[in-house]
Amino acid sequence: MPGYLIILLAVLLLTALLYFEKQANHKAVLPIKTLLSCLFIITAVFETHPLPGYFYLLLVGLIFCLGGDVCLALPQEKMFLYGLISFLLGHVFYIIAFFYVAHLNSWTWFGSGLCAVLSGGIYFWLRPHLGPMNVPVLGYVIIITLMVAGAWSVFGTVHLARDGRILVCVGALGFYVSDVFVARNRFIKPEFLNRFIGLPLYYGGQFLLAFSVGLLR
Repeated sequence: MPGYLIILLAVLLLTALLYFEKQANHKAVLPIKTLLSCLFIITAVFETHPLPGYFYLLLVGLIFCLGGDVCLALPQEKMFLYGLISFLLGHVFYIIAFFYVAHLNSWTWFGSGLCAVLSGGIYFWLRPHLGPMNVPVLGYVIIITLMVAGAWSVFGTVHLARDGRILVCVGALGFYVSDVFVARNRFIKPEFLNRFIGLPLYYGGQFLLAFSVGLLR
C-alpha cells in the first residue's frame, strides 16, 4: 500500500476520531480507533523488511499497542489497567527491537539521563493522584523511559540509515509525550484538550515507528 495513501487514510480517521471524542460519542470512538490502530500494523506489514528481526519484534509491539487502544476506548474502569498492561508489553517489545539493531553509545546515555529526569518529574506530579494505581503507573513510567532510551540508542547507531534512525527517535518521543496527556486526562484533569494534543502525537509516533521498518537498513 503506497505511503501517501496510508497517510491520507490515517489523517481522515484521526480527524473523525477527534470529532467523536469531542462529542463524547464512545460508540463511534471504538471502531474508528480500532481501524486507525490496525492501519499502523498494516503499514509495518506492507513495508519492506530489510531487518526481519526488527520487523517481527516491532510488529508484536504494535499489536500489543492495538490491544491497549481498544482497552482504553472501552468505558469500564478496569479496562484502563488492562490497557496499561498491554501498552507496557508493547514497550517491552519495542525495547527489544531497538536494542536488537542498536548498541550502547553516547546518545543512549544522553537520552537515558534526560528521560530519567523528565519521567521522575512526571511521576512525582502524578503520584498524589494515583491511589491504587501507583505501582502499575510507576512500572509503566520505568518501561517507557527505557523504551525512549532504546530509541536514542538507535539514533546514535551510525551504521543504520539516517532516515530510519530519525523516524524511530521522533516516533518514540511522540509516543512518550502522548502518554503524559493520557495520564493527565486519567489522573489530573479530564478534558478534550488531552486527546486533541495526545492522539495526534500518539498516532504520529506509531506511524513513524511502523514506517521505520522499511527505512532502518
